Amino acid sequence: MKTQLQMTIYLNEADRFGDFPLYEELLRRLFHAHVAGATVMKAWMGFGRHAFVHRQGLFGVSDDHPIVIIAVDDADKIRALVPVIKRLAPETLITLQEVETA
Repeated sequence: MKTQLQMTIYLNEADRFGDFPLYEELLRRLFHAHVAGATVMKAWMGFGRHAFVHRQGLFGVSDDHPIVIIAVDDADKIRALVPVIKRLAPETLITLQEVETA
């Protein structure tokens, strides 16, 4: 078992970076930083500090679902990426937790 750091990034599907979804750009940055692993997940519902419930719209269509990115690697590498992500997405919530990997 090894102790590593898990970074969870909370966004929504409508967040953009230029012409691309923000989650794609963030995943690209994590990949180029050689993070051990990262996953983008689309959630059905959620809310944040703006107290707006993001949910599936009429006929199941919505472009504003919550998105969560989870990345795991050594603590030094993950902590160095936090300022990079905050520059790209200053209002994004980021949490860090120690995890054991096998």
